[in-house]
Amino acid sequence: MALGVREWAQHFADASDRDPTIGAMARYFTCSYLLDMGSAKVIVEMHDGRVYRINIDPEPMDAYDFALRASPQTWREFARPVPGPMYHGIWAASFRRDLKIEGNILVLMQNLRNFTVQFELLRKVGAPV
Repeated sequence: MALGVREWAQHFADASDRDPTIGAMARYFTCSYLLDMGSAKVIVEMHDGRVYRINIDPEPMDAYDFALRASPQTWREFARPVPGPMYHGIWAASFRRDLKIEGNILVLMQNLRNFTVQFELLRKVGAPV
């Protein structure tokens, strides 16, 4: 059973801020990104490797650097402890599943290593859909 968005956001922020890999290498991990999960949308704002804020009810004009958009089923697959084929990362899912990557891809690439570690936290905290 999925957590509510508010609960999920707190679990995700706590897991990110406690993650030893992010803590060790993410000093300049500063960006904001939208996770569009269909029935839930959140904007995660990172500042120097720490979660600054998670906007759990973004408005259409709220700013972010890049976005990942996929169906709730895709997000549930990402959040499995051992994801199935083509759900193990954003690139595989963007080539073979319904994940769309939009926005300032340069910012994503500049933060890719840290973002990937943070994204994989979904396997621990789940997805709110």
